[in-house]
This record gives sequence, C-alpha cells and structure tokens, in this order.
Amino acid sequence: QVQLVESGGGLVQPGGSLRLSCAASGSIFSSNAMGWYRQAPGKQRELVATITSDGSTNYADSVKGRFTISRDNAKNTVYLQMNSLKPDDTAVYYCNTGPLLRVATGRFASWGQGTQVTVSS
Repeated sequence: QVQLVESGGGLVQPGGSLRLSCAASGSIFSSNAMGWYRQAPGKQRELVATITSDGSTNYADSVKGRFTISRDNAKNTVYLQMNSLKPDDTAVYYCNTGPLLRVATGRFASWGQGTQVTVSS
C-alpha cells in the first residue's frame, strides 16, 4: 500500500506560479515512475506529467513549456513546478507512483487527497 500526500496548491492569478509537492510512503520501489494528474470540475482525471526513475519526463500538450516535473528519490517525493498558469489549469492535482505503464494510464485503485489549484483574477 502506498500513501500519497500532495501539497502546495492555492489561489494564484493568471500568469503566476506554484510548486506542488507529493510525498510517497509505504510500498515504494525506487524503479517506479511517478506522475502528476489533475481533475477539473465535471471532467475526468487527466495525466499532466510523468517522470521515470532515471529522470525521463513526458508532458501533456496543454502544459508543455510551462510545467516541469522533478523528483527526489532519496525523499520519495515528486514536484511539479507550474509557471504561466492559466484559468484552464484550475483543478485538483494528484500524484501517484508505480510501473511506467500504470502511471501513464492512471489506473490506480488508491489516490491521495489531492491539492486544489485555482487560477483566477
């Protein structure tokens, strides 16, 4: 069982920045990929970014060039630096960890509480 605690969300004006953190604990393998996801009101959860154990990254087209995913393997923590935020980025942001294919598809039975990001003037 993996426990996930997301933090760092808040209210920010368009064009602003936030840095999200996600600490994972429990049954974690250092070779696992990690991913950030988001769910806006009335929409399905979507994949935002992934990072493998060796640092390879992938991003949704909607956030490329604005968001950066990184990880600290010693701390089992993944980060999401979000710049040039837009109102469309408003959502609850979640993280998860597992084999790369599962991270890419988001097929997890368990999720953390997420952290709310609201972009509004």
